[in-house]
Amino acid sequence: MGTQAVTLIAGPTASGKSALAIALAERTGAMVVNADSMQVYHDLSILTARPGATDLARAEHRLYGHIDARDAYSVARWLGDVEAVLDDARTQTRPVILVGGTGLYFRALTAGLSSVPPINDAVRTRLRAMAAEPAGDRMHALLKDRDPEMAGRLEPSDTQRITRALEVIESTGKSLLHWQRQTGTPLVGADATRVVLAPPRRWLHARIAARFETMVATGAITEARQLMALGLSPSLPAMKAIGVRELGALPDMDASLANAVERCIAQTRQYAKRQETFFRGQLGDWPRLDPNASTVRELVTQLAHHL
Repeated sequence: MGTQAVTLIAGPTASGKSALAIALAERTGAMVVNADSMQVYHDLSILTARPGATDLARAEHRLYGHIDARDAYSVARWLGDVEAVLDDARTQTRPVILVGGTGLYFRALTAGLSSVPPINDAVRTRLRAMAAEPAGDRMHALLKDRDPEMAGRLEPSDTQRITRALEVIESTGKSLLHWQRQTGTPLVGADATRVVLAPPRRWLHARIAARFETMVATGAITEARQLMALGLSPSLPAMKAIGVRELGALPDMDASLANAVERCIAQTRQYAKRQETFFRGQLGDWPRLDPNASTVRELVTQLAHHL
């Protein structure tokens, strides 16, 4: 990375990451680069709280909404896209702020990504067809038989990662964990500024609830229905965004809307908890900032001198 100024802002959903990144970008002229695996999808702007028109006018944003929902975007593809953005920013001598809540993206960025050999086309076709079927726990049971260590790390409902793990072990004869341990060269050096937003649980839970209510009031149901109408495989990442199935399947003016919203809020809070667990385990040495205890201006002041 040389002397390129890079700031990494991680944090759970609804913790105020984007507001901090945009304010910091306005002050420093930095590019804001997406590090959220759901905000890459063009079809999901409301349900993923992607930066809106006002935010986009305040700072240049990259890698937001550039992927079709029919596409299964991967960490490796994101890393390649980020590398191109970093090269572009370097030629312009501009700082970069990478912001998001996908821990695997940050780990790949700072620790490198393993190079898995090509997957056999026949294996991929067979397993992805199986993943598209209502197979229950069948795929997880298959992975448990072939790769018990990897199976122990994945929930039976995590069809996408289970499918990937099966593709790798059936094509290469080795566990995905083996390949993940063979890390590559990091894109971001040790000189990058790194921070994790770590708000109090009660504060975060209140923000999650308020934000989802706002999503529903500003078109989330229509967005979910439009995505559901495409008839895409439920195993695709975009179809697993919180709210897509819950809101997309609701009839007009259905009395169960309130229940669906409550379920989505609960799922989002559970997701935030998983994010926090990952950050503690994988980004444990990153400094923590409490957005509840500081104003955005104070946080920007803390970070701006690094850019």
